[in-house]
Amino acid sequence: MYFNPLVHKTPVGAVAAGESFKLRFPCPATLDIERVTVFFCPHGASHSQGFYRELEKKPETRGLSMFEGSFIIPEAGIWQYRFETHSKAGITFYGRGADGTAATGDCLPMWQLTVTKAGYKTPDWVKGGIIYHIFVDRFKRGREIPFTKRRGSFHKDWFELPETAESNRDYRADDFFGGNLSGITEKLGYIKSLGTTLVYLSPVFSSMSNHRYDTGDYLKLDELIGTEEELETLVSEAAKLGIKIIFDGVFNHTGADSIYFNKWGNYDGVGAYQSEDSPYKDWFFFEKFPNKYHCWWGVTVVPTVNKSSEGYRKLIFGEGGVIEKWMKKGVAGWRLDVVDELPSDFVDLIRKKVKEINPDGYILGEVWEDASTKVSYGTMRPYLLGGQLDGVMNYPFKHAILNYLMTSDAQAFKNEVTPIIENYPKEALDASMTLIGSHDTVRALTYLSGQGGGGMTKAQKAAYALSGRAKELAVARLKLAAVLEYTLPGVPSVYYGDEAGVEGFEDPTNRKTYPWGRENRDILDFYKKLGYIRTRHRELLLGDTVFDRRADMLIFYRKSGRKRLTVAVNSTSSAKVLHTRGGTDLFTGSFMEGAAEIPPLGFLILLE
Repeated sequence: MYFNPLVHKTPVGAVAAGESFKLRFPCPATLDIERVTVFFCPHGASHSQGFYRELEKKPETRGLSMFEGSFIIPEAGIWQYRFETHSKAGITFYGRGADGTAATGDCLPMWQLTVTKAGYKTPDWVKGGIIYHIFVDRFKRGREIPFTKRRGSFHKDWFELPETAESNRDYRADDFFGGNLSGITEKLGYIKSLGTTLVYLSPVFSSMSNHRYDTGDYLKLDELIGTEEELETLVSEAAKLGIKIIFDGVFNHTGADSIYFNKWGNYDGVGAYQSEDSPYKDWFFFEKFPNKYHCWWGVTVVPTVNKSSEGYRKLIFGEGGVIEKWMKKGVAGWRLDVVDELPSDFVDLIRKKVKEINPDGYILGEVWEDASTKVSYGTMRPYLLGGQLDGVMNYPFKHAILNYLMTSDAQAFKNEVTPIIENYPKEALDASMTLIGSHDTVRALTYLSGQGGGGMTKAQKAAYALSGRAKELAVARLKLAAVLEYTLPGVPSVYYGDEAGVEGFEDPTNRKTYPWGRENRDILDFYKKLGYIRTRHRELLLGDTVFDRRADMLIFYRKSGRKRLTVAVNSTSSAKVLHTRGGTDLFTGSFMEGAAEIPPLGFLILLE
């Protein structure tokens, strides 16, 4: 018995409300199955709220009886389904096994059926591309901009280590390296050489920190970032190379040192902290004015905003507001920071404004779990049902990739990845970010070395550098991680410097400067080759994904029409043999036929 939703459900992934989809249920003919029914019900509903439909039996083929049916769910939402077979032996119930295929047993989960709004469409320009994620202060200095921050320090030496703070000292993130917009413009040729189609910038608005997640003024670029004219130059020069720019939208909280809160009185006007008569008073939540207020995860320098405030809403998506101003300067979309902290109607209105300005504008959400069933503040979020996000940061894929390379458990990888492919609309999956690292995580190279940093001080972690066998192993694993990132569904995202061998533990050591002139050329050339392959085979990498059942090595296929791409990754310490139909090894260009040996920590991308 073998029902696989990646094979026997059409379309794969979510379906649209009011549109037909097909299920096929194969059974060994020897079981003499007479009838197969499928039971549908809304997610979390009682059995009485569901309904049964019968599948039609088709002629036996190759020892299999196939039962088929076409169905329509009229409204968007999250549904579930399971099968029942009827024979002289009785009724057998089939639910979703751990690997996504049909299994029998007690209390098995049902398959999820995501039903989107009809006509859900995401920007085609995003799909099949490559994202380059830049933490602006640490990428490249261009035009020299005088350092005039009210506090903090400036690193004259680009290759110095970021400042850290031990547990008995506050870390203020107020040391700057001076990366700016003109520096990014200077390096657009390099960025394009990686195959990049989209640059995602960390926050660029006025702020007192180097990470700029503590916004001071949403309508002004940080003085160390550059001018609006330099932003327009970056956007226009990037466009000439087929690259678009998106901003980081940090709308859940502002800085305490901001025009809106103004805790230290550094801005003209009266902030919410300064007076209960402030025009911004209802933008924030005070338990006891002025020193006890809601803030993000208890961090007092980032007070949480009241997203229901009409004044705040007008600032973000009103006429002449944040979204309108920057998109009219050519910004192609937004990555929404901690989107699960934003009220659902707030996200609706962001989408409405973005799409009014540019129907092809891109909205990417920061979600760390399965976004199709994400619950926040007791409510399931409709992120991927067609009215909110175009895609999400696919952290489940990140975990699956890195975990597989550390454990060689191919089945666990498939068990993590398959539900995402099943549950997401293809429109959203193809527009989601496939990542192995970000500004919030340990650098992939460091993580894959297996060196956890236990017992090190923060200063020791900042200065730590891989060497010897640990580095060789980490580099080999990083290449395999990149292969998976570039060939799985979604848009691979390169966190600046990963392609050059940058190392680092948690923040701030994962935010070191890009090593211009000191890159690891072996890793960099590998990434460029992957970028070339992805660009050449874009349509194939937008096709279906099917996993091989083999357990000793990770194998999957990307299919489009009659073409097939075989991806095999061997994370073990022993060679494996892959039997192929014959095709071209896209890394070497050589033709392979019959058995192919995949060496330890090796891979094959075969175009058949």
